[in-house]
Amino acid sequence: MLKFGEWIAKHRALILIFGVVLLIPSAMGFLKTRVNYDILSYLPKDINTMVGQDILKDEFGNGGFSLVMLEGMSDKDVAETADKIADVEHVSNVVCYQSMTGCTIPKEVLPSDIYDFFNKGDNTMMAVFFDDTTSADGTLDAVETIRDITSDQCFVSGMSAITLDMKKLTQSETLIYAVIATVLTSIVLMVTMDSFLIPLFFMLSIGFAVVWNLGTNYFLGEISFITQALAMVLQLGVTMDYSIFLWHSYKEQQNYYPDSRQDAMAHAIAATITSVVGSSFTTVAGFLAMCFMTFTLGLDLGIVMAKGVVCGVIACVTVLPAMILIFDKAISKTSHKDFLPSFRRTSGFIVKNAWIFLTAAIVVLIPALYGNSHYGVYYKLDSTLPEHLDSVIANTKLAEEYNMNSTHILMVKSDMSAKDANKMLTEIKSVDGVQFAMGFNSLVGSAVPEEVIPDDVRDVLKSGDWQIMLIGSEYEVASDEVNAQLSKLNDIAVKYDPDGMLIGEAPATKDLITITDKDFKVVNLLSIGAIFLIIAFTFRSVTLPVILVAVIELAIMINLGTAYFTGSRLSFIAPIVIGTIQLGATVDYAILMTTRYRTERRSGKDKKESVGIALSTSIKSVITSALGFFAATVGVAVYSDIGLISELCMLLARGALISMVVVITVLPSMFMVFDKVICKTSSGFLPKEEKYEYRFKNA
Repeated sequence: MLKFGEWIAKHRALILIFGVVLLIPSAMGFLKTRVNYDILSYLPKDINTMVGQDILKDEFGNGGFSLVMLEGMSDKDVAETADKIADVEHVSNVVCYQSMTGCTIPKEVLPSDIYDFFNKGDNTMMAVFFDDTTSADGTLDAVETIRDITSDQCFVSGMSAITLDMKKLTQSETLIYAVIATVLTSIVLMVTMDSFLIPLFFMLSIGFAVVWNLGTNYFLGEISFITQALAMVLQLGVTMDYSIFLWHSYKEQQNYYPDSRQDAMAHAIAATITSVVGSSFTTVAGFLAMCFMTFTLGLDLGIVMAKGVVCGVIACVTVLPAMILIFDKAISKTSHKDFLPSFRRTSGFIVKNAWIFLTAAIVVLIPALYGNSHYGVYYKLDSTLPEHLDSVIANTKLAEEYNMNSTHILMVKSDMSAKDANKMLTEIKSVDGVQFAMGFNSLVGSAVPEEVIPDDVRDVLKSGDWQIMLIGSEYEVASDEVNAQLSKLNDIAVKYDPDGMLIGEAPATKDLITITDKDFKVVNLLSIGAIFLIIAFTFRSVTLPVILVAVIELAIMINLGTAYFTGSRLSFIAPIVIGTIQLGATVDYAILMTTRYRTERRSGKDKKESVGIALSTSIKSVITSALGFFAATVGVAVYSDIGLISELCMLLARGALISMVVVITVLPSMFMVFDKVICKTSSGFLPKEEKYEYRFKNA
């Protein structure tokens, strides 16, 4: 490692130039990486809701669909609007009363439920089908065009419209996230570090790593909007420690090599690689645990963030040293005294009152456990979007005028008899919350001969092997009521067709609830297990992994449990993200203190002195790291209009502070109480003489 450090220090200008050059293809890759805004598309492809969507696209040429409401228009204007929408690229079909009848069949002749489906007072509704999936670029472009060519009396609802608005909102905010996180983190570092200028180079170095990471996402094909929005902020928060460690190591090495900045940096790089690589393992393990989710959003976020940590380590030992050496004089001129106190009295108080803090932790654990298992969870992500968005307004109007909050598509075999189809639809209409149920046979009533049904309408509802039926529900997506309704509808469908399947936002969300509940348990166990093994291997200890993981898990439970006591509901993805990221990123605080505790104990000091020194020497680093993580996330949490992003960032910000407090107070208390057990079950905690004494006594 020393030779590598010497090479970096010697070729600092070349390293910096190469790092800058890499930004060009990385920026191009970033711009060309597609962003997926449809959360439901990450569901497993083999479940019925996903299989049904593929059939819908293959058999009917329809992917996503939207319900469009027209307000106060005459039949003629509605027909003209329907024609305009039908001509939009990527619109495959438009179904409404006017398109079905060509305005030639009186409304009174149609079955009343079909008329009521399309018309409420002076409002008319039409179903618009697209030839691609809900979140495909072509579908989103079509929704944008529909909005442009129609009047203010037209409201486009549905997942595609929500996805489009989510895309616009995310694109307008993502760059601002980076600016806010950078500015706030720089302010924290200016106060907690010994130079006003060094935070600038920290941010530049991490910026290099962020761009490299985002650029290499091109090879993944696409990433989710959640990953896109969180990647920069999270990468800044979890890799900033590496830069701080390099700087402290460089300052320390200058005491040994006062006449050669290059030699001091070479040794600092060597020391940093050894420590940072080991430290990054826990963070990477936390992110990689997410890759084992069957809901593949975890795979998306896990790979990108694990890759980001690796890029952060590389930038820390290459680009950052090069910049520090090149601009060393300017950095020195902006040096200032340490603003943070020594915290010696704080350390002494904590060590002296170890039992009090440990007892307090046990007391806090009880409500934390309760809150952690009772906070509310929501799965309808658009419920947190701003009310002024076009899609939110459209969905609200649809609910108000038609008492309809979700629409399901039922797919059954096309050879089902008309008698069975009508009987099945009758049963479906009797299910609580069903506002309407319409299929091909609904259109062929006694007053409307089948021959007058236009071919394009017939093709929308019936194909060679399958036919589809539209079911409107007054229940909201992800609610207990709609999930119970879907279970009843599914029972009715399979009674008439064992291959029948329900698709749409509500059925997919119901699957999401089941899948992510299992995923959370799996990912949580994997992340804890992986980090447990890393700590066990690092310290060659049986007890330390239990203690360190337990301390951070307490912080996680307090963080998530707080949501219950504040009356907050968390998104379904929050426990998974927090459970892995807070554990992987903040367990480093505990590892830092444990390492120093082992060093002091091995040197022959007693437990009280060892724990006191470990705490007093680590507390500044822990506070600096936690405040940096807090600064990187809290600004985004306050600024973002996207409820999911705001919520996740606030949880991460709060988690950093909670982990900081727990590590500073509870961990040293556990060292004091369990010192004898730790020394007996861990390697490297006792001087050689004491080792022999223990062996002799136990012989």
